[in-house]
Amino acid sequence: MRTGLLLFCAALALLAESAAGLKWTAPAGWTSQGSTQMRAATYAIGDSECVVYFFGQGQGGSVEANLARWSGQFTVSGKPAPSKTAKKTIHGLNVTTMDATGTYVATGGMAMTAQPPRADYRMLAAIVEGPGGNIFIKYTGPAKTVAANAVKFDALLNSFQKE
Repeated sequence: MRTGLLLFCAALALLAESAAGLKWTAPAGWTSQGSTQMRAATYAIGDSECVVYFFGQGQGGSVEANLARWSGQFTVSGKPAPSKTAKKTIHGLNVTTMDATGTYVATGGMAMTAQPPRADYRMLAAIVEGPGGNIFIKYTGPAKTVAANAVKFDALLNSFQKE
């Protein structure tokens, strides 16, 4: 029994990731695609993707600036899509969340190249204010896929805590 518990704990430790003095655990079934310079983690979830960004302490812009930019990435009938924002505290950390659905019209990559508009997309996003800077999380994909994984996105957010 003790060996099984040790193996389970070791498996959980492998799933834990960290940046900015925070650590978190990816939900079961989300496949890690590793990290890059600004992406602390990238997870593939079927035909969708969740990215955890960390740009450095004091980098990445304010909470309000990011919410405004993210909101502008979705349209409905050619006009900005409505979005829902909320603030909460998770393990003593300030977290701001956003939920938007519509046609995804964001640019992509380091070069901010134009992407074709993607109809019926959804984004669940969050900014976790950590001791070493803000962590920015964007989960985007077809609305149906994102809706099916909304509980897992919440589990990801609820796993954030100070290291």
